[in-house]
This record gives sequence, structure tokens and C-alpha cells, in this order.
Amino acid sequence: MGTLSLCLRCAGKTTPDDIKPQMTSNLHYAINIWRRFTQFEGKTSFGMSVFNLSNAIMGSGILGLAFAMSNTGVILFIILLVFIAILSAYSIHLLLKSAGVIGIRAYEQLGNRAFGTKGKILAAFVITVHNVGAMSSYLFIVKSELPLVIQAFLGKQENTGEWFLDGNYLVIIVSIVIILPLALMKQLGYLGYTSGFSLTCMVFFLISVIYKKFNITCPLEDRHQNALPNDTDVHSDLNGTEHVCEAKLFTINSQTAYTIPILAFAFVCHPEVLPIYTELRDATKKRMQKVANISILAMFTMYLLTALFGYLTFFGAVEPELLHTYSKVDALDVLILCVRLAVLVAVTLTVPVVLFPIRRAVLQTIWPDKPFHWAKHIGIAFGLIVIVNILVIFVPSIRDIFGLIGATSAPSLIFILPGIFYLRIVPSEQEPLLSRPKIQVQVSSLSY
Repeated sequence: MGTLSLCLRCAGKTTPDDIKPQMTSNLHYAINIWRRFTQFEGKTSFGMSVFNLSNAIMGSGILGLAFAMSNTGVILFIILLVFIAILSAYSIHLLLKSAGVIGIRAYEQLGNRAFGTKGKILAAFVITVHNVGAMSSYLFIVKSELPLVIQAFLGKQENTGEWFLDGNYLVIIVSIVIILPLALMKQLGYLGYTSGFSLTCMVFFLISVIYKKFNITCPLEDRHQNALPNDTDVHSDLNGTEHVCEAKLFTINSQTAYTIPILAFAFVCHPEVLPIYTELRDATKKRMQKVANISILAMFTMYLLTALFGYLTFFGAVEPELLHTYSKVDALDVLILCVRLAVLVAVTLTVPVVLFPIRRAVLQTIWPDKPFHWAKHIGIAFGLIVIVNILVIFVPSIRDIFGLIGATSAPSLIFILPGIFYLRIVPSEQEPLLSRPKIQVQVSSLSY
């Protein structure tokens, strides 16, 4: 009731001459803010909210973490992973606090409150760029992995060129048949069940990575025919001295620059935080922060184990997309085939969750005060899926997506915008600019 109490206190600051009409007007305004802040159509349980946020955090980025560890070493990777996880949780705290001050639960509306229309457009643009990149990375996995799964089911050792082994055709089919219907759901909370199933698939992926560590010998037999296109330059000699089967604690090389973008990309969930907060049952800042902390901790654990065991399996020979590295061992391995299917299901079910904030950003920017309309709801979803499919068809490597999005929009969403919004929105009467919380925000933002 803190927000309502504050609004009521503000409503009470009137002169005796106009206290009745002014008090009534301000009281209605305060109640409207409170209702907008706490009431919505449909409420999502705590567990479903954790599933949704965890699913938003964990996506295709998990497949690039072993590659990141191979280019930093185990110790440096863990340090960077802890640092970015803590900053991610802290920036969610800033978002929730900013939203609590003004009674708004939309990322782009925080930008509007902080900087007016320009801030709103900036936030919407960054959200759109990042989530389009995230959706592209998920569908890129469908494009690269689904043909291999079908090929394995047919018992083919190599791609024979049929249309049903063409990743470009397959990604379009998956988008129309599976992703689009899920993206047309009216509320994010409905995807809690698919999010839970998606997370289960990724847990199976993690268990398989751990199991394979003890079943694959090093060095590997060179099988170039299964390498990802454009990735042969990353690890050209699997049995050379560069790829000795020995873990490195610290290392710096030409690929190390990709590490922080990959890690930043792997922890971005901030556009989804406020929509999930809106649909959380018995929503409070403390309760939503608990959802965020549990989700980040769970994903941190999965990320660390996946990176560690993936790296300790292949060492320097690990590729930017971990699953493709297993093809060097046995392209028709039954367990890896099941893992591919699980990952395909997981990333496919994640795409609609990521699409929701983009659609909301577009609606808030172009039609901020308009009621829900199915034509806009469907049209935006369809348009976004078309754009993402075009990008996926023409992007040569998933590493390019990780690097570009992780170096641009991801830092903005995790480190920069939440801090700036907090400094601008939280009033100086409540927290002066030189207060400890705001100094911490300035230091953390500058540290990146």
C-alpha cells in the first residue's frame, strides 16, 4: 500500500478553498494508479512466473558457453559469469524499484517517464533489436539442428539435398505451425506450461552433457563434414598442439572478445520482467525480486555446469554451437539425437515468450492509449516472425548473432538503461543523487 499512501498524501496537499473537488480528483487519480499497478486480467502463480522468467533467461546462449570458457579459461569464465549474474539481479532490482515509484510495469513506459517520448522510443527500439536478435538465434538453431535430426531419423550419413533437409524451409514451417499460434495467445502467463516443459528439455540437455563427458575420449577424430559452415576457421586442426586435452584456468586469444557479449546475451531477461510482474499473483516488489533471484540462480547453475562439462569434454576443439561439436564423435548417436530434439523443443517454445515484449513495445510506442485489438495483436506477431525468418535465412553463423546482440542491446538492457531510469525516476527527496544507492548505480553502470 506504499504507493497508494504516497498518492493519497500527495492528493491531500490542497488549499482549504478547493480541498473538496481537488481531493476528489486526486483521490480518483491515486486509486486509478493503484488499480493499474495491481490489477490485471488473469493472475499467474509464483511457480509459473519462475518458469516464464527462467525460460526468458535461458535460450540459445547456453549453447555458446562452453566455447566462451575455452577462450577465457575456467577461473576467468567463472569470475565473469558471477559478475554478470549479480549485475543482472541488481538491475532487475532497479527496474522493480523504478516501477514501484510511478506505478508502471512496462519497460518502455519507464523510458517515457525518465526522458519523455525520446526515452520511450529508445527503450522500445533496444527491446525490439535485442529480442529480434534472440528470436533469430533460436530459429537459427532450428535451421541448423532440425535437418540433422531428420537426417538421423532417415539413417542418412550426409545431407542429400531434399527440401525436407533444407533448414530454410524447415524454419519457415516451424514458425507457421508452432510459433505463430503460441505467439497469438493474449497473455504471457498462459505460456507457463510450455516454459516449464522447455526448461525440462534443457535440464535433459545438461544431464546429457555431463554424461557425455565421461564417454568421449580426447583428442577427437577429425570429421570436418559435420562442422558448422564458416566455423572451420575457429578450430581447423582438431588434433594439433593447440587442442591439447588439458583445461586452461586463464587464457586470452583472438576469440576472447566474444566472451562477455555471449555471457551478457545469456542473462538478458529484463524486457520480460515487468510483463511477468504484471501477471504475478499477489504481486509485490519483494515477491517479484524473489522470482528473479530464483530464476537467475537456477540459470547460473545450469550455465556453469553446461560450460564446464562441455569444455572438459572437447577442450580447445569446442565449437561456437556446442551440439555441433558432438557430431565429430558420432553424427547418429541416439542420445545426442534426443538432446537435439530436446533443445529444438526448448528454443522453439521460447520464441513466443520473447516475442511478447516486442509486441508490447510496439503497441506502447505507436498506440499507447488504445485498447486491446486482435488485428494489431496478430499483425505485429506475424510481421515480427516474417522479419526474423528473413534474418535467419541470411545470417551465416550463430556466433555473429551472439557477438552483435551481446555487444550492443544486451548491455543496454542489463547495465545501462535500468540504472539511468532509476537515477531519473526515483525522486531526490527519497534518495539524493549522492546517496549510497544512487552512487552504487552510477559506479555499476560506469563499470561496464
